[in-house]
Amino acid sequence: MAAISFTVIERDPNTKARTGRLLTPHGAVETPVFMPVGTRASVKGILPDRLRETGSTIILANTYHLALRPGADVVAALGGLHSMMGWNGPILTDSGGYQVFSLATLNEIDDEGVTFKSHVDGALVRLTPARAMEIQEKLGADIIMAFDQCPPLPADRAALEAAIARTLRWAKLSKAAVMRKDQALFGIVQGGLDLNLRLHCLEQLVQIDFPGYAIGGLSVGEHPDEMARFLGEFATRMPADRPRYLMGVGRPLDLIRAVAAGVDMFDCVLPTRNGRNSFAFTDSGVLRLRNTRHKLDTAPLEADCPCYACRNFSRGYLRHLFLADEMLGPILVSLHNIAYYQRWMARIRQAIAKGSLSTLLADAESRAAGECTLEESE
Repeated sequence: MAAISFTVIERDPNTKARTGRLLTPHGAVETPVFMPVGTRASVKGILPDRLRETGSTIILANTYHLALRPGADVVAALGGLHSMMGWNGPILTDSGGYQVFSLATLNEIDDEGVTFKSHVDGALVRLTPARAMEIQEKLGADIIMAFDQCPPLPADRAALEAAIARTLRWAKLSKAAVMRKDQALFGIVQGGLDLNLRLHCLEQLVQIDFPGYAIGGLSVGEHPDEMARFLGEFATRMPADRPRYLMGVGRPLDLIRAVAAGVDMFDCVLPTRNGRNSFAFTDSGVLRLRNTRHKLDTAPLEADCPCYACRNFSRGYLRHLFLADEMLGPILVSLHNIAYYQRWMARIRQAIAKGSLSTLLADAESRAAGECTLEESE
């Protein structure tokens, strides 16, 4: 029996969007879906039951960071990620390949793998496809990712081709190293914004045969409009019977654009990172809670939001928490932001079912200027 199964449920008649159901050993996931990021086995400040209340059904954790601290053997001894975190839903783990990009000043890449200088204690750490699979098996996630190389953008063709060659080599080695039958290994497509290179990488990955495919190497320097144009040409070239996962992308506008292009799964630190920095997502735009205009504001962050923060606290109180450096402020706004994202994904799924995603997309595009200002805070 396969570790996961994926079924397409409905298709939007005016876009390439679809809804689906992803079945995992720890439960079902309705797609399109957004996965909150718990890099170090914790969605910062959010208790698992509160996270579930937001509508979150699947979360992401990171192989590289957990390998450094507390260590894969420690996680395994504590029962694996599900038991250790107290989260009984599905979990996806990133292979650590993204850190090849994000921690480029601390690593050396060769055809066999990557040697990192640990950002924790400076010790040298070797990560290869086989080692990345070994760590992920000990972590015990439902979905694990092949080890890949993520090049920054813009990048010249030679750099993209070198990254693809390593990604394909490592994909084969990753699949060969997998031992557990209750984990699904996804392949990752690289190639920047070059459609032909992406198609070449995808073709080779499909021959290896994975139960799901991810699009890596986007939102790493290119303009969001460039990414949207590329996804519109590429996403539906991916196997129709497998989940399509866009890694590390998370503005609300980016999400609906990608869904309209045919993508099913997403993750991003944006809702929690910005929540910790006093930025709250709403349908009217992003609220900057440190602004003086919120000092005496008795309104919730969003009037129709059912999240714990909006049910119980005012903008004025939340502003006070941030100015007083009280940890409750980042917790509450992060909680609201995750809930906002999950309500957004629910609206997207409902619009697909009704055949009206193009209307919701047009509305999101009209509000894009307000959302784009968020990038100035990152």
